Amino acid sequence: MALFNFGKKEEEKKAPTCACSCGCPTSETEEITNDCCPEAKDGICCIKVLGAGCKSCHEQYENAKQAVNDMGLSVEVEYITDMQKVMEYGVMSMPAIVVNEKVVSMGKVLKAADVVALLHKLGF
Repeated sequence: MALFNFGKKEEEKKAPTCACSCGCPTSETEEITNDCCPEAKDGICCIKVLGAGCKSCHEQYENAKQAVNDMGLSVEVEYITDMQKVMEYGVMSMPAIVVNEKVVSMGKVLKAADVVALLHKLGF
C-alpha cells in the first residue's frame, strides 16, 4: 500500500530553544541542572508559563512571578500564549510551567507557595 504525501513536505520537528541562548537542556529526557547557565542565579536561567491567555493561565503566571519574588530570585518569568510555541514543548494541558526549558508542571494552577516548593524540590 502506497502512502501519498500530496506535495506536502514533512515538517522538521523543532526543539524548543532556550530563551537565554546559553544552551540549556531542551529535551525532556535531560535533567535540570544548576550548571545550565553559570551566570544565572541559583542555576535557573528561565522560567516560563505556557497558557492560552485564559483566567487560569494568567493566574498561574502571576503565582509564578510571586514565587520567584518570594524566593528572592532575579529571574524574569515569561508568559507564552503563542500556541505554536506551546506545542513545541509537547504540552497538551495548560497552564504549564517550564524551568530551564523542561516542563515541570502542567494541567493545574499552582499557588505561589506550591511553585516555591516545586522549585525547591527541583534543587533550586
